[in-house]
Amino acid sequence: MPDHPIIPYIEGDGIGPEVWAAAQPVFNTAVHKVFGTAKRVEWQEVLAGEKAFNQTGEWLPQATKDALQQALIGIKGPLTTPIGKGHRSINVTLRQYFDLYACVRPVQYFKGTPSPVKKPELVDMVIFRENTEDIYAGIEYAQKNAAELKQTLIDTNQMAKVRFPDSSNYAIKPISKEGSERFVISAIDYALAHKRHTLTLVHKGNIMKLTEGAFKQWGYDIAEAKYGDQVFTWQQYTTIKANDGAAAAEKAFKAAKQAQKLIINDIITDNFFQQALINPQNFEIVATCNLNGDYMSDALSAQVGGIGIAPSGNINYTTGQAIFESTHGTAPEFVGQNKLNPSSILLSGAMMFDYFGWRDVGNLITEAIATAIQNKQVTWDFAAGIPGATQLSTSDFGAYLQRLIEAKA
Repeated sequence: MPDHPIIPYIEGDGIGPEVWAAAQPVFNTAVHKVFGTAKRVEWQEVLAGEKAFNQTGEWLPQATKDALQQALIGIKGPLTTPIGKGHRSINVTLRQYFDLYACVRPVQYFKGTPSPVKKPELVDMVIFRENTEDIYAGIEYAQKNAAELKQTLIDTNQMAKVRFPDSSNYAIKPISKEGSERFVISAIDYALAHKRHTLTLVHKGNIMKLTEGAFKQWGYDIAEAKYGDQVFTWQQYTTIKANDGAAAAEKAFKAAKQAQKLIINDIITDNFFQQALINPQNFEIVATCNLNGDYMSDALSAQVGGIGIAPSGNINYTTGQAIFESTHGTAPEFVGQNKLNPSSILLSGAMMFDYFGWRDVGNLITEAIATAIQNKQVTWDFAAGIPGATQLSTSDFGAYLQRLIEAKA
């Protein structure tokens, strides 16, 4: 990175401008604390969503895509997506346009955060969600436009599986070998780089055998082919067990753990949701298909305090292109009240700084948020659940974080 990188940002719709106004000074303060005047970020506003439509007549102008492509890295707030009609999700469009195939969602607990579960501190995992395939590819057919698809189902003896063929709409779920492999490689590389111990492939392969079942199989195969002795897979375990018995399989598994190899296993999606509540400590890096990951990441975020404190990065680890974003919605009912939590965009920014090598900047931001929560200086969403908390506005919370960072020794 240059000393003065130009980073495009999208404020977002709804509460987006309010949380960005609180977050940007925190980013600048953290950068200055680490580098003094030697380095700084040149922020470049680009337009998307309602603001873009009002000013240009387009929801996602080409100029915005060009700026993001040139910079390689960007950050954005929440954007409006109509439900059931209107324009397609701009978030999904950006992921598809830049082939940002990995959505990375760290989920960790900050001490003192109100949580609906008894032991939220046991949750410390990173969700890798495939971003470009599955249902989110957006291939859908209304019943009136599905004649050729229906004929294909008839020709392949599949139509009997459609309960009400004359009134059904359809969606296609593509899962590719190439897409699965590059995605799992990224998750494994991340796990090895961050010295994590386990990677779990989450899938519904017992039902969707040729899509999610194949995703699991391709994941195991590429892990064993590319990483060799760095990993030990559950597929290897079952092969040893079948050939040499359970005792030999257990011995190989224990040896792999002692050698600190990355253990790669898998679990059915519905069982994962159960185990993530009962034994979340058993999961570190989780890799899954798009729709599963959408559900899982929000559910896990709820266990540690909600999506208001959940960061996200959408990354192409091959090209380096990345867009970091808040995970919450636009919350139009709260616009202008200056009360909601800016931590999602702040922690996404911390991920961004870490991604391009300014790790100390990201650490300062994360530590400041943790300290603020422990000091019970929080926004409205947390204040009611923390006895004795001081409720801060969005802007005051940002200012408090700045003071914590400036006072850091």
